[in-house]
Amino acid sequence: MSKSLEQHYHLVLENYIGGKFISCRNHIDSYDPSTGEVYCKVPDSGKEEVDAAVAAAKEAFPDWSARSPQQRGEVLNKLADLIEANMEEFIQAESKDQGKTVTFARTVDIPRSAYNFRFFASCVLHHTTDCSQMDHMGCLNYTIRCPVGVAGLISPWNLPLYLLTWKIAPAIATGNTVVAKPSEMTSVTAWMMCKLLEEAGVPPGVVNIVFGTGQRAGDALVGHPDVPLISFTGSTATAQRITERSAPYCKKLSLELGGKNPAIIFADADLEQCIETTVRSSFSNQGEVCLCTSRIYVERSIYSEFLEKFVAAARKWKTGAPSDPSNNNGALISKEHLEKVRSFVTLAKSEGAVIHCGEGVDHLDLPEANRSGYFMPPTVISGISDSSRVMQEEIFGPVTCICPFDTEDEAVTRGNGVRYGLSATVWSKDVGRVHRLAQRLQAGLVWTNCWLVRDLNLPFGGMKHSGVGREGGKDSYHFFTEVKSITIKH
Repeated sequence: MSKSLEQHYHLVLENYIGGKFISCRNHIDSYDPSTGEVYCKVPDSGKEEVDAAVAAAKEAFPDWSARSPQQRGEVLNKLADLIEANMEEFIQAESKDQGKTVTFARTVDIPRSAYNFRFFASCVLHHTTDCSQMDHMGCLNYTIRCPVGVAGLISPWNLPLYLLTWKIAPAIATGNTVVAKPSEMTSVTAWMMCKLLEEAGVPPGVVNIVFGTGQRAGDALVGHPDVPLISFTGSTATAQRITERSAPYCKKLSLELGGKNPAIIFADADLEQCIETTVRSSFSNQGEVCLCTSRIYVERSIYSEFLEKFVAAARKWKTGAPSDPSNNNGALISKEHLEKVRSFVTLAKSEGAVIHCGEGVDHLDLPEANRSGYFMPPTVISGISDSSRVMQEEIFGPVTCICPFDTEDEAVTRGNGVRYGLSATVWSKDVGRVHRLAQRLQAGLVWTNCWLVRDLNLPFGGMKHSGVGREGGKDSYHFFTEVKSITIKH
């Protein structure tokens, strides 16, 4: 293909409804974050497409829900096999679509996407229900769990296939059918997965993917009377809108939202391990992970040493072309998001904070092809008040702030001093202390002397403005089913 033709060639995605790819009249431009150029056209779906997808899901529900968990699990495992067989194509596509490094997509996103199907294929086989005897009344009581129906799933742009499959897998494993809407900014790997569904044995209508914006496709899905359940991962503001739209229908909601996650580092911490891990927890995936550390509180006696060593380590965290295996970070998702993240650094500077490295301090030497991309180096800030918007709002970029503290009580109070409560990390060798803090910190997940160690059987989710409900083995099983109590008199 000639260069002039390449410049005008775009990948054009189609919705997947009722087991068929269906074109859409209107499209949205999707950009390669590493170059700033349009490379893909995503369907701009609305009520018509969502209605068709819901109808297909409703039609498929009776047969799919009647299958045994073992039969459904076989299909999930086959789909995992097919993702793994096409691993490299998925890796390259996820990197190009989202801006993350190929290395991150290879080590995190795509392996976990396949594993989500394997995990829930197995998990759904091992749940038990309750039973109680009332011999004095000649009655036996027991519970059963039934699939809810058509599940509406809305996934974000930061871990596109990873978080989409985290929702699809438990939904269909428990016998539901789904209508899913990925982010319009990162739709390619969801579309690629649709190409594998028939071969995996997924019947038409069990999985339907409708692409488009939250304002049109998302709103139509959330407000649809035949979708009794919504699982959403994204911003708190969008979740508030979803809650309002769902209220007239009394829908089940699972909302996994933002975070402003603290790390609390005591003087007895293993400093070398702590700095290495906290750099990773602050900047992984360009800081575009809801669990990333954005506030670091360091005991005053080691504050200066920690700050110096942390800044030096952050400067070694390389940002550049996603295809370069020597780079730790790629590009942020969009020009608008890059400008938003940069605006927080500008605000911090205007409030008298010190920018130690990163934005406005360190120059990024990018290849020619990437100079219009949305790149930002890891940025470390100190001297900022806890009341600043920089310390209160989710930035969702490669920016972290470091502050000293004097007492354990102060650290807990400041760690809890935001509206979010998703995760926290504590660094100390004092076993009693880490247990005390784990109990007192207002966070759905607390890691001590580590970060992002996950057992998928355990609950995942946040407190306060970080969400409603939990996801994970038993929690996802409960969310995607309705419990029914049955009494038999004998």
